[in-house]
Amino acid sequence: TQQRFCIVSMFLLGAGASQAVAVDAGQTWRRFWRRWAQIAGCALLVSLATIPMFPKSWISFGVLHGMAVMLVVLRALGTRLAPARVGRSPLAFGALALVAAAAWLLPHYVSDPIFDDRFGNWTGLVTKLPFTEDYVPVFPWFGMMLSGYLAASLLLAHARPAFTGAVPSGVRSL
Repeated sequence: TQQRFCIVSMFLLGAGASQAVAVDAGQTWRRFWRRWAQIAGCALLVSLATIPMFPKSWISFGVLHGMAVMLVVLRALGTRLAPARVGRSPLAFGALALVAAAAWLLPHYVSDPIFDDRFGNWTGLVTKLPFTEDYVPVFPWFGMMLSGYLAASLLLAHARPAFTGAVPSGVRSL
């Protein structure tokens, strides 16, 4: 469970950071939607593939499903709050950090049985965890993705060379 937590955290931190870099680089909505369609399509394929393999615990909202939803929300926020500006503004950074913390803490304080079925459990506001092979709901995980966006925003504002130039040879193979 701890390894899964670390892996999903790193994955979503990276996705959030990547979205900050994309917004900062001027990624168009058209390019965003093309990339988003790849992620959403893969999420659909995961669901379809797991239905026959795990008929009682198929993946209805795993990490790719969560990413597809969270990326749309993050992109909508990102176009209003440019990463380099967020990284330079303590007020904007603090406000988004509070949103990230609220997203992370929300399911600990808000839950209702209405969210316990497959059509509502994507929120994360469940009273019992669903029986599934993978489950990465919007809350609390949007907080992790937003944290990656915030970390990259700081780097873009204060250490831009970290994102420019050649990739260091020691990590190029990764």
